[in-house]
Amino acid sequence: MISGRNKKEQRIIEKVYRAEQEHVFRFLDKLSDTEREALFNQLDKIDFSLINDLYNSLIKDPRETTDNADLEPADYIPVPATEKEKEYTEKARKTGEQALLKGRVAAFLVAGGQGTRLGFNGPKGCFPVSPVKNKTLFQIHAEKILAASKKYGVVIPWYIMTSQANHNDTVNYFEDNNYLGLNKQDVMFFKQEMLPAVDKNGKIIMDSENHIFMSPNGHGGSFSALLNSGAVTDMKKRNIDIISYFQVDNVLVKIIDPVFIGYHIMQNSEMSSKMAVKAFPEEKVGVFCIRNNKLTVIEYSDLSKEQMYARNADNSLKFKAGSIAIHLINRDFVVHNMKQGLTLPFHVAHKKIPYIDNEGIKITPDKPNGYKFETFVFDALSRTTSSVIMEIKREEEFSPVKNREGTDSAETAKQDMSDFFGNWLEKAGISVPKDSSGNVKIPVEISPLFAIDFEEFEKKCPDNIKTDRPLYIGPEE
Repeated sequence: MISGRNKKEQRIIEKVYRAEQEHVFRFLDKLSDTEREALFNQLDKIDFSLINDLYNSLIKDPRETTDNADLEPADYIPVPATEKEKEYTEKARKTGEQALLKGRVAAFLVAGGQGTRLGFNGPKGCFPVSPVKNKTLFQIHAEKILAASKKYGVVIPWYIMTSQANHNDTVNYFEDNNYLGLNKQDVMFFKQEMLPAVDKNGKIIMDSENHIFMSPNGHGGSFSALLNSGAVTDMKKRNIDIISYFQVDNVLVKIIDPVFIGYHIMQNSEMSSKMAVKAFPEEKVGVFCIRNNKLTVIEYSDLSKEQMYARNADNSLKFKAGSIAIHLINRDFVVHNMKQGLTLPFHVAHKKIPYIDNEGIKITPDKPNGYKFETFVFDALSRTTSSVIMEIKREEEFSPVKNREGTDSAETAKQDMSDFFGNWLEKAGISVPKDSSGNVKIPVEISPLFAIDFEEFEKKCPDNIKTDRPLYIGPEE
C-alpha cells in the first residue's frame, strides 16, 4: 500500500485499497500537487462499497430478475371520446386551473444530458431545434412556462436539474440569454448526483491520470436532488405542492397542463403519469403495468415475446401504455419517501466509455466497454397509494430529440412541431399545404407567447397568414 502525505490522504488510500480499486493511484507520482488534490477529493466522495455491491449484484453475479409472468396492464384515463368522458375532462380542467391560479404548481426539468448523440457540443437543452426560428430546447420550454405564468397571473418557478458535466454551461447559457425572459430568482439550478462507471472486472474507469469517469445516477436521483438542493424547501416557502416533471428533449411537452393537474388532484394522486399508446409492439418504451398489486413500469426489454405481442379482443395491444417521462409529483411525496430512506433499484447500462490505458493515453472506444449505474424515477410509482395515468395524443405532446438522424431526431421534431401548429391553422380555417403522407410541407412555428393553446390562437389568429413560405407567429409579429 502506498503512503499518503497527510491523514486525509492516508484515510482515502486505505478506503480505496479495501475496495480493491488501487489502480486509480497508478499515475500518482506524475501528478502535480493540484492534480493530486483533485484526485483525492474526488475519491473521498465515492461510495466504494455501493459500487462494488452494484458490480457484484448486477454484473458479476446478477440477482434473479423479478418474475414478470403475472403482469397485467395498468388502468388509465383515456383520451375523452364519450360525452361523459368529456364532462369529466372539463371538470378536471377547472380543478387544475384553480390550482394554477393559486400558484400551487412548479415546473421541474431533468436536463443533465449532453448533446453528444446529436453531434452537438454542449448541454442538450442548448440544442437549436424549432422549425423556423431555430430556438433551443431551453427556450421552447421557457416560453411555455412564461406563457402559463401570464395566463394564470402567478409565478411558476422553474427547477432545473443539471449534471456535473453540463451545470456550468447550462447556467452560463441562461445568464447570457437573460434567463429567456424569466426572472432569475424564479429559476433554480442544481446538480444530480454522479456515480463512477466500471469495466467488466468491476474496476472503476479513469478518463485521465487524475480523474475518475463519472455519470449521472439517472432520473431516479430527482428525489434526493430536489431535497438536498433546497428546492423542496423553496417550494414550501412558495406554497407549491405539485411538481410538474418533464425531460429536456421533448419539444411538444405540455409542461403546465390543467387537465392533468385536475385529474391528479381529484384522485388524490401522489405521483401521476402521462402515457402514449405504443406505436408498434417493439417500440423501445417502458410500459405501465400492475405487478404484485403495485403500479410499475416494465422496460420493453423485460417483456416476454408473448407479452410484447399480446392483443386484446379488439386487436389493440394488451401492454400498450407507453411511459413518456411526464409526471406530476406531490412535494410531500418526495419528502416522505426521502425521510423513509427511499432506495430506488439500480439498473445497469452497457456503454461506450472513454478511458486511459496503462500508458495514460486517452482511448475513445468504438463499442461498449463499461457499465453505468442509474435509477429511474418511475420506480417510485410502486410506492404510491394512489396514482393517475392519463392517455395523451402522441402527435400533440410527445416528440423527443434523441438521435442525430432517423427516428426521434431533430428532423422528426421539426416536422412534428410543424404538423402540430399546422393543425391549429387548419382548425382555424386556414389552408395548409401537405404532402402525400399528410405532413405539413412548410416549416410552421407559433410561439407560446403568442398563444399557449389553440383556443387562444383561434381568438388571436391574424387575418393575413400566408402558407406558401415558412411561417412564424410570435408576440413581435
